[in-house]
Amino acid sequence: MWTADTSPRPAPRAGIIGGGFIAAVHARAVRAAGGALHGVASSSPERARTAARDLGAARAYASVDDLLADDDVTVVHVCSPNGTHAGYAEAALEAGKHVICEKPLTVDPDQGAALLALAAARGLTATVPFVYRYHPMAVEARARAAAGGLGALVGVRGAYLQEWRLAYDEDGWWSLPAATGPSRAFGDIGSHLGDLVEFVSGRRITRVNAVTRTVHDRSPQGRPLTTEDLAALVVELDGGAIGSLMVSQMAFGRKNHLFLEVSGTDANVLFEQENPNALWYADKTGERRVPRDTPHLSAEAARLSILPAGHPMGYQDAFNAFVRDSYDAAAGAPPRPELPTFRDGLAMVRLTAAVVASAASGTWTDIAETPPAPTTPQHPAVQHTEGAPTP
Repeated sequence: MWTADTSPRPAPRAGIIGGGFIAAVHARAVRAAGGALHGVASSSPERARTAARDLGAARAYASVDDLLADDDVTVVHVCSPNGTHAGYAEAALEAGKHVICEKPLTVDPDQGAALLALAAARGLTATVPFVYRYHPMAVEARARAAAGGLGALVGVRGAYLQEWRLAYDEDGWWSLPAATGPSRAFGDIGSHLGDLVEFVSGRRITRVNAVTRTVHDRSPQGRPLTTEDLAALVVELDGGAIGSLMVSQMAFGRKNHLFLEVSGTDANVLFEQENPNALWYADKTGERRVPRDTPHLSAEAARLSILPAGHPMGYQDAFNAFVRDSYDAAAGAPPRPELPTFRDGLAMVRLTAAVVASAASGTWTDIAETPPAPTTPQHPAVQHTEGAPTP
């Protein structure tokens, strides 16, 4: 079983921008990763004081500028509304801080490309918490695909479904177009699904044909809504595989139903986020459950499996592992293969932009390429003619 790395590294001193739900998740992960929560900034000094108290931070900053000017802060966690991500991440990088920026990285592809270039120029670690790829069994699915265990990839099927737009009478920054950008449901949760597709399959989504719908045109407080509640996509991957993806925040009974099925000519594998401690696997011999049991896992999946089989692991465990790997990379360790960087964040910003454009035009839309990192595996491809895959 994987055990914590006891080699010495300086304790990261984290500053968090934001004070909501996701900031609390980050705060727990900071401590689990051996960091210190140095301080919090929010939309006002009063909110910063409340967040600092609730999150157990050492101090509250009167402004984001004050946080960024503090030389004791070595890494900044951007946990603010979507539309502010680009500005805060840029300012943090310019201040010489490592950055962990919530998704979507930006609401505009050009902003994302500029951030990627800036992080590279400054030599700083810059990551995005696509943490579902940190579930051990998601890593196991990727390992089996990368080793050729699925054969040539032919199809993907996935969904990310939530109920909260129907089940809860709540409002917030999500209903402000300036805060969400041009996409709401897909930019929020569809980016996780798209990233999981590319991570597990080892293939890039190259084009999409999308349909979106806004079901309720006003928020609970009466704000006009133009961004989508649902998105349905047909996708094509760079190896010739095709697939269908569904994203909805209007599906009763679905709390956080993220799943991905990847099909090959030799086997089929299914990962479900709400049941993350096993994979469904099928081949010519039949179907079976593959448990999170370290003797049967790849080395990287076993590294992340920190509890014995039968003891459930979940979202916070994945988040903790992501932050730990981000901090290790910031300290100079080679990035782990699952660590999602600004490069991956930009890829999902570009995918989101293509979904919006395709839905508006009613046509297939190509996705601008973000060159993969050199270590990204290329899994077996299928031969295809004019976009149609054949075994």
